[in-house]
Amino acid sequence: MHEYSEFDAFETGDMDLEERQALRRVAGLSTELQDVSEVEYRQLRLERVVLVGVWTSGTAEDADNSLLELKLLAETAGSQVLDGLIQRRQRPDPATYIGSGKALELRDVVESSGADTVICDGELTPGQLRQLEETVKVKVIDRTALILDIFAQHARSREGKAQVELAQLSYLLPRLRGWGGNLSRQVGGRAAGGVGIGGRGPGETKIELDRRRIRERMSKLRRQISGMSTSRETMRHQRQRREVPAVAIAGYTNAGKSSLLNRVTGAGVLVEDALFATLDPTVRRARTPEGRLFTIADTVGFVRHLPHQLVEAFRSTLEEVGDADLILHVVDGSHPDPEGQLAAVREVLADIDGAAGISEIVVINKADAASQEVLDRIARRERDSIVVSARTGKGIPELMALIEERLPRLDHEVHLLVPYDRGDLISRAHKEGEVLSMDHVEDGTILHARVLSSLSQELLRVGKPVERVF
Repeated sequence: MHEYSEFDAFETGDMDLEERQALRRVAGLSTELQDVSEVEYRQLRLERVVLVGVWTSGTAEDADNSLLELKLLAETAGSQVLDGLIQRRQRPDPATYIGSGKALELRDVVESSGADTVICDGELTPGQLRQLEETVKVKVIDRTALILDIFAQHARSREGKAQVELAQLSYLLPRLRGWGGNLSRQVGGRAAGGVGIGGRGPGETKIELDRRRIRERMSKLRRQISGMSTSRETMRHQRQRREVPAVAIAGYTNAGKSSLLNRVTGAGVLVEDALFATLDPTVRRARTPEGRLFTIADTVGFVRHLPHQLVEAFRSTLEEVGDADLILHVVDGSHPDPEGQLAAVREVLADIDGAAGISEIVVINKADAASQEVLDRIARRERDSIVVSARTGKGIPELMALIEERLPRLDHEVHLLVPYDRGDLISRAHKEGEVLSMDHVEDGTILHARVLSSLSQELLRVGKPVERVF
């Protein structure tokens, strides 16, 4: 375990954070087209926004928390939030999401505030997007598009960028639409009518051409992602073959997963007070208090109503959770609705192959900022839980002891004379097992250790039982 006297700059991935903050969006400098019907072909313009949500179930506090989360998402994407509205309805309006009357009220709010974008707290159909835009006269995007934009900003690795692009294209495909006669005009075929020689073509509209190109690009991205995930699968299989236990950190976005990884391993992973600050999985080695080696992986954060396009695109990344021996489910104890965070994460984990039967420890983080009443409430609800603060280090030794207790047991105890020319096995016993005693004699090393079955078999092949030596 890496010891720190304080939560220093190294533990926040300082260089990565400085690089990210070196390029920020500046409000008011957009020179994009004014015709809102072209929205699918432009970069998202997130500058001065009004938020709108539909409250269909739950309490008023739940609705407020959902809109507050949308505000944090918008600010993470670089927006300036001007106003927020909630409409109480049994279900979203199929035409304009909030109803025609409220859409007119929203237009007045947009005009008076000077907003250039409306963000809806839900996933809108193509028809809802189009009709709401025609009413409010500014660009409208939904929660899914907003989250995809944040992922696009934060993706750094080649695989991460490909995964985000695949998710964006999957979202875009059914929402692709044209304006004027440009995309509805056919190139030829029967539509050429009496044009005659030279007028007959493939008979494909421009929008159909774009859809086909998007599908071809999506197929290419899937092949690329499949190829890029091979190296991670190879490393994972190597760890499994050597039976190094694996721990995965999962949890809500901004719950402190990267901070916890840094505190346990000294990994130096980027830490930022923003949603979805880190996307690419980070795997590091760590040791239990007794010296046992294990790997610990930080995964992409979850959120309520995480777009299914992202879950699908990041499936190869989320496999780190499905292949783990233990899941550390991190929850923000200072959040207004920590129970909602736990439920949202478990909803996504249920869709990951193999994750359902894995042992889970609920790590209630940010104890230094949470009220004792909330911490006690979560601890009562979650039987396997522990309270920590990744920032101050409180509870980390207890967490490490709990990890050691919950990792797969070292079932095979060996007491062997290992020849000096097989020092590699002695080294593996130190790394992968628990060495109880070791004594160097003339013919080799007398090793007394607890190890996993694969290493035990190798030691038995080359070593001699100590009883036969004397």
